[in-house]
Amino acid sequence: MARWLVAAVALFSGAARLAADAGPLPASDGGLKADFLGRIHALQTPAAPLDLYSDEKQADLAGIARQDTLFDPASPGFGPAGGPVLALFIGPDCPDCDAALAELKQISQDLGIRVTLLETTDPENAATMAALGLDVLPSYVMRDRMIRGHMPAFVLERYIIEAAD
Repeated sequence: MARWLVAAVALFSGAARLAADAGPLPASDGGLKADFLGRIHALQTPAAPLDLYSDEKQADLAGIARQDTLFDPASPGFGPAGGPVLALFIGPDCPDCDAALAELKQISQDLGIRVTLLETTDPENAATMAALGLDVLPSYVMRDRMIRGHMPAFVLERYIIEAAD
């Protein structure tokens, strides 16, 4: 099987070189050379990447848009009221939540963002978290994405900077 594949690749690349080196064809070729070269070019041009998560992304964005309290500067939290807002769902007895909170306090100072804290012990916050389809603590919500589970600070910083651009 491997010999067959090598032979096919050699034949294909040889045909492409011959077509490119063939020079002008008579006017009666009916556009065959252009058609052949176009087909070879199409084979060499990578297809657009397939986004397997497009539907999930759209559902996340729609869910975020329905939750107007997530980014309310009057909600409990920290950071400047005028900066971009990130919402953080946290719960009791959650070591990852404690780490996320400490990291976000530093990020808030460095990047000037507002962090809304949503304690899941509050039934309203728990309902908001469930409505968003989040089931892991901590969970982060930005206007353009949701992150389930603890995320390293350097990744969060990159996402925040991307969102601000």
